[in-house]
Amino acid sequence: MISSILPTYARAPLTFVRGEGSWLIEENGERYLDLGAGIAVNALGHAHPRLVETLTEQASRVWHMSNLYHIPAQEALADALVGATFADTVFFTNSGTEACELSVKMARKYWFDRDAPERVEIIGFQGAFHGRSAAGIAAAGSEKLVKGFGPLLPGFHQVPFGDLAAVEALISEKTAAIIAEPIQGEGGILPMDDATLQGLRALADRHALLLILDEVQCGMGRTGKLFAHEWAGISPDIMMVAKGIGGGFPIGAVLATENAASGMVAGTHGSTYGGNPLGCAVAGTVMEIVNTPEFLGDVSRKAGLLRQGLEGLVAAYPDVLEEVRGTGLMLGLKCKVPNLDLVRAGCDARLLTVGAADNAVRLLPPLNISEDDIAEALRRLETAVAALSAGAGATDQNAE
Repeated sequence: MISSILPTYARAPLTFVRGEGSWLIEENGERYLDLGAGIAVNALGHAHPRLVETLTEQASRVWHMSNLYHIPAQEALADALVGATFADTVFFTNSGTEACELSVKMARKYWFDRDAPERVEIIGFQGAFHGRSAAGIAAAGSEKLVKGFGPLLPGFHQVPFGDLAAVEALISEKTAAIIAEPIQGEGGILPMDDATLQGLRALADRHALLLILDEVQCGMGRTGKLFAHEWAGISPDIMMVAKGIGGGFPIGAVLATENAASGMVAGTHGSTYGGNPLGCAVAGTVMEIVNTPEFLGDVSRKAGLLRQGLEGLVAAYPDVLEEVRGTGLMLGLKCKVPNLDLVRAGCDARLLTVGAADNAVRLLPPLNISEDDIAEALRRLETAVAALSAGAGATDQNAE
């Protein structure tokens, strides 16, 4: 018999009832150090006092009024994002998936309004993840995402990750845009190097295409800059944002230049809940906290501490771990054992991590994780890795 919750997740046998900073507390009182942060969502950890205060204050005023009216918190958040980024305008969604849908619509409408309705094709990269909507799975194209859900939305192509020559070879009179994640998260924590991002910008400029960047997982301070593309010194035309922007409250956004957004006039898109007062109030406070040189510098410093410890583990346990990947506090461990074995061993050590493709394990702690918690995380991760190493050694001896 099917469960009352649609069984699309293979859930771990854990039930958390409370969170404090970088920790989650199970219903039996057990404390787990959270290096998943809700898959890069809880940017400021659990129950951050300023976010709780903001949400409570807004909830006592008004929750929802729809986008038929002006929403002060939405306008303040849009102004903050425009002031801090390349963007001239922002549309608020409920999720990264919805941000992908609008990004695709925006790119295609741009060309339709320029008397080039045939320019609908979008070039992306293998291993990508852009959500689970019709446009999102078509843009990614992997068998895991698309199998059983055809016919797919047409007009999407994928090339090997980071292959600029392959991108250019696919550009035609039908191409509207290029879409890329500066760091593939679900794909295994694979950063796109600065030269490749710069090359994508140059290709888009040379062929008059729009560049769409998906910063749903890598944005909002996770790399030590507000958005990951800033390290390469480029700007997109359209950018997808979600996850960390709400610090745990569901909200996403599409940021765009005035030129890229020019086709999106009244009636071309909408959202019932997108940009609601609750989400925008919380996200506004997240922006206030995260978008400072001091906070972002601290992210980079703590990332250095965590990465140094991870590199030590790779060196100490070469039978279990292959390499450290990523930037800032978006790190991954490429494994030599099945990656979910490490996720489970981490759970046994009361440490939460997240699996990814390419046999990698993601480490996505809250951006404000303390140095003490980083040290404790490394101790617990070593316990997990050592257990797997001992098990691998025993298996090898039995084989002999």
